[in-house]
Amino acid sequence: MTAPEARTSVGPLADGEWHRLHPASPLLRGGLVFIAVVGFIIANLRERGIELFVLLFAPGADRAPGGDGGFDGDWGEDPIGGIVTHGLVGWALLGLVVVIVLVVAGFWLAWRMHTFRVTDEAVEVRSGILFRSHRSARLDRIQGINIARPMFARLFGAAKLDVSVAGQSANVALTYLGSAQADRLRGDILRLASGARNPATDAAAVATASPAAELPGGTERPAGTEPATGSELGAGAETLRDRTEALVGRRVEEFLAPELDPDLAPPESVVHLPLARVIASALLGGSMIWFVAVIAAIVIGLSTGEMWVLFTFIPAAIGVVGYLWSSISGSLRYSIAGTPDGVRIGSGLLSTANQTIPPGRVHAIEVSQWLLWRAFGWWSIRVNVAGQSLTANAEAARRTIVLPVGTAEDVRRVIGLLAPDADDEIAAVLGAGLGGSGPSDGFVSAPGRARVIRWFSWRRIGVALVGGSAILRRGWLLRRLALVPLARMQSVAVEAGPVRRGLGLASLSIHTVAGPVTPSVAALDRADAHALFDRIAAEAVERALRDRSDRWGAAHAP
Repeated sequence: MTAPEARTSVGPLADGEWHRLHPASPLLRGGLVFIAVVGFIIANLRERGIELFVLLFAPGADRAPGGDGGFDGDWGEDPIGGIVTHGLVGWALLGLVVVIVLVVAGFWLAWRMHTFRVTDEAVEVRSGILFRSHRSARLDRIQGINIARPMFARLFGAAKLDVSVAGQSANVALTYLGSAQADRLRGDILRLASGARNPATDAAAVATASPAAELPGGTERPAGTEPATGSELGAGAETLRDRTEALVGRRVEEFLAPELDPDLAPPESVVHLPLARVIASALLGGSMIWFVAVIAAIVIGLSTGEMWVLFTFIPAAIGVVGYLWSSISGSLRYSIAGTPDGVRIGSGLLSTANQTIPPGRVHAIEVSQWLLWRAFGWWSIRVNVAGQSLTANAEAARRTIVLPVGTAEDVRRVIGLLAPDADDEIAAVLGAGLGGSGPSDGFVSAPGRARVIRWFSWRRIGVALVGGSAILRRGWLLRRLALVPLARMQSVAVEAGPVRRGLGLASLSIHTVAGPVTPSVAALDRADAHALFDRIAAEAVERALRDRSDRWGAAHAP
């Protein structure tokens, strides 16, 4: 099939041509900061502004600053007073108009110069006025596509689409697109990256995912309609009120719409988080211990008269409260489901975000349980995905969490989505991995002498090879179960320092892409560690040679 024929099956923004972003993009990216600065200046000079208004327009007021009109004698000591006393009001207003015009022109020019296109090989973005940049994200290197809808952007019907690519600082962001455009473009990029080239299949997918056609620049209109002619406009055009009501209706629907498309997510595969569990898990988390400690320090400082404590610990308390709120709000309306193009995860209340992790992009999975969660049987799941590192920013760190808090059954369902090829085999040992200890259900465990260096957790240490994945179990205060698909493993290592050598022990580590998951166990019998090393190394090569998950849609190609 030729490239032009394949192009007929994708949406209008993935046709290989250059397109512009949403017209409100300059305002949403940098205009809010400008408005905030102007508001701050106005708020700080409001008193002088009122005095100036009275000075210029009040009947009978003395037009001379500092005269009988009752104005302060220091009127000329601030910027507004200096402008008035020197007769520069007209020039100041002209300068203000020039600044506003320049800012608006700069925003418009930046929008005009910021373009993108999607080809069969890459997603490309060109931007910059004086210093031009051209970023390109190869489709075969895409690790995930994330769509964020901040609160203010949702009012404009806009969304940010971020293409995560393997490599340091290689991600490509389209800030902002129309909300429906972003969803449609994500589907187009994923289909192109999957290797699918079946026009009938792709066209059906586009029609399913795109119930409304949308014009370039974020303006929407229902599918199948055409712009009205002049006579139609004069005869039966909808009124401004009707248009406003339609726009408000669309925005309300966007605010209330689920993060997952029900047509793409089977209901039985979606995990729902009760609000009570989300709040309780945050209050029982490790950050709550820090909050209690900070409050105790503030109370002690106030009771002893040490006022410096307020300046030190009150900001810390505010930071902890902000973290708790972000943890709770970020888990509201949580949903996760399997789709034809990977695992789709959505969450958020006012500001929402969702990401799609294509098949074959998860390099490691970790299930963890904090001590205070143990009585309730709650667990959380994080993943390592190339292009998403904890050191990047808070948003990237949140993307690594695929299950904020869930039960053991929720864990089984999520792992079934992330590792579908070995779901049954992993499920057979998952119970022993989560709560078991010792040599149970195929786990190679640590010997009794490991208690010398791991007093409390030595019984939990264990490794199993199941379904083409290595499963590593460890931890007591914080139970951890790491699962590494061997096809995407980077390397494996066995290490033993002087103490471990004297005890006949060794540590086993599996290296993956950078992320929150560090698959390792600290104390195995040395012979077991070397035997596992050989098995993991050999099976990793075999699995990597057979892995075709990076082209998950190629099976549909003719």
